[in-house]
Amino acid sequence: MRWILFIVFLIAIQWYAFQALKTLTQIRLWWVLYGFLVTLVLGSFLWQIYNYDRSVGWTPSITYTVGWFIALITGQLVLIPILFFEDLSRIAIGIYRFFSTEQKFYLPERRKFISQAALALSAVPFASLLYGMYQGRYNYKVLRYTLEYESLPESFDGFQITQFSDLHCGSFDNLDKVAYGISLINDQKSDLILFTGDLVNNKSSEARPWVEKLSGLEAPYGKFSVLGNHDYGDYNQWESEAAKQENMNEMYQMHKDMGFNLLLNESRYVEKNGERIALVGVENWGAGRFKKAGDLEKSITNIDSDDFKILLSHDPSHWEAEVLPHSYPFQLTLSGHTHGFQFGIEIPGWVKWSPIQWQYKQWAGIYEEKEQKLNVNRGFGYLAYPGRVGIWPEITVITLKKRNLLV
Repeated sequence: MRWILFIVFLIAIQWYAFQALKTLTQIRLWWVLYGFLVTLVLGSFLWQIYNYDRSVGWTPSITYTVGWFIALITGQLVLIPILFFEDLSRIAIGIYRFFSTEQKFYLPERRKFISQAALALSAVPFASLLYGMYQGRYNYKVLRYTLEYESLPESFDGFQITQFSDLHCGSFDNLDKVAYGISLINDQKSDLILFTGDLVNNKSSEARPWVEKLSGLEAPYGKFSVLGNHDYGDYNQWESEAAKQENMNEMYQMHKDMGFNLLLNESRYVEKNGERIALVGVENWGAGRFKKAGDLEKSITNIDSDDFKILLSHDPSHWEAEVLPHSYPFQLTLSGHTHGFQFGIEIPGWVKWSPIQWQYKQWAGIYEEKEQKLNVNRGFGYLAYPGRVGIWPEITVITLKKRNLLV
């Protein structure tokens, strides 16, 4: 029944949107071309969804189909309210004429300039979403932050960290573009490289083509990582629990082959000139329906309360739920997960908006509570919609500075 209602809804939208084109031109070739585009996009989308195989998961072909569907429907949803309000005015005029003069009810014709305006406005999100699919997803940005702390050991003044997150290797289909993005990580020449989860979409095997490239990342103080919610194989349909465990074992091996120290509710010290900071890594902990494998208490077993601590936790909802209330201060938490919805508007110092902010209070960039700070990386890859509009793929470079108490 839900499928029938969904299809009826789609047909109604298409009929209404077609009225604008019909008002604008009587050339039937344009009608045929529009009908062909709509049929191709909607037919492909419905076929892919109906035949979706959880044992295969999200493939590039599925994401492209979803992307075109989103672009088409978003454009039409901008157009339809304009036509709807015009129809209300047409109905009001028809009623007025019926009761005042002509004694018969009929609707005035649609006005051509309103259909032109509606189509022009709908073209903006449609074109933007297509741009995001074919260009925006590779528009890698290096974002730099300098964070000051009183508690930072002197030896780590000026220490530089590169964070990246949410690769989602199963979505990639352009080796050269992605390889360029990975090379940007190395170009930062940071002291430490940290990855905050979601290496894949569904299965560990998606990362195999990228092991060599990622193993080439270098940092003098090491590379560390944690798991994200997509790294456990929970969104895949497995033949057995043994098959799922084999997938997890391959995930652990992938991190090792890439030269990353995977932190599974544990910690490591990074030492410099006889001083040290603690790296703490928890497994995924997310609010609501998301996996809660993270164990903060277990992860800090071997460190002290007064250590300067950097926490890797994939989901930023963990920060307010467990990190901030904890008796141990975590000076810096690094997260990802939100992708910034892969859609939004960001003008530094002016506008920072994305639909994801209705779900996540901390969704992109730096947040601070006293001496405790959180960075939410916008993600390197993409999932579902195969693109980015306004919220670009991110590589974060953080420089730690010792705050001078005399200043």
